[in-house]
Amino acid sequence: MQEFINLLTSEFQNKANSKIASEQKAYMRNQFEFFGLKAPVRREIQKPFLVKQYLPEKSQVNELVKLLWKQPQRDFQLFGQELVFKYVKQFEIKDIEVLEFMITNKSWWDTVDFIAYKLVGAYFKMFPNEIEAKINNWLSSENIWLQRTALLFQLKYKKDVNTKLLSTIINALLGTNEFFINKAIGWVLREYSRTNPQWVIDFVSETALHNLSRREALRLLKKE
Repeated sequence: MQEFINLLTSEFQNKANSKIASEQKAYMRNQFEFFGLKAPVRREIQKPFLVKQYLPEKSQVNELVKLLWKQPQRDFQLFGQELVFKYVKQFEIKDIEVLEFMITNKSWWDTVDFIAYKLVGAYFKMFPNEIEAKINNWLSSENIWLQRTALLFQLKYKKDVNTKLLSTIINALLGTNEFFINKAIGWVLREYSRTNPQWVIDFVSETALHNLSRREALRLLKKE
C-alpha cells in the first residue's frame, strides 16, 4: 500500500503548481497543504488509480484510507473519498467505522459533504437498520461534521427521503448559530423542494428555522 501512495505522490508532484497551491490553501483557511492541482487535473492524474483492474482489494481499503488521511496535502483526502466510492456496492456493516473516521478527521466541507451524500447515503440505503442508532449518536456527539452528515445523507434521495426522520434531525439541531449546520439544513430542504415543494413550504412555515436555513430552503421556490 505504501507503494501505491508513493506512486500517487509522484504523479501529483509532477503536475504541482505552487501558485495554485497557495491560493487553495488560503481558500481553505490555511488548514491544509496542497499540490496545487485544480479538480480536473487531479481527476485526470488519479484516473488510472481508480481503474477497476488496478484497485486494491476491498480488505485493504480501510487501511489505505487511513494512510491517505495521514498525508499533509488535501489532494490525498479528496482522492481517498473517490477511491472509497468505487466500493459502495461492496459495503459491509462494519464499514461505517471508516466512514466515521473520514468524517471526523481533517474535517471540512470539501470532504464531509461528498462522504455524507455519496458514501453514507449509499451505506444507509444498504443497511437501513443502522440509521436510527447512528443518527442518534451523531446528533448527540456535539461534532458538527457528524451532525452535518446526519442532515445531508438523504440529500439525493429524492422521493425516498424519510421526511419524518429529516424533520426529527432538523428539529434536534434548531437554535444553533453554527454556520455549517444552518447552511446544511437549508441545503437539504432546498434540494428536497425539487421533489416535494409543498412539504418544504409547510415545514418551513411551521418551524423556527435560522434565517440562513429559511433563505436557503426557499431559494428555488421563490424563483418559481
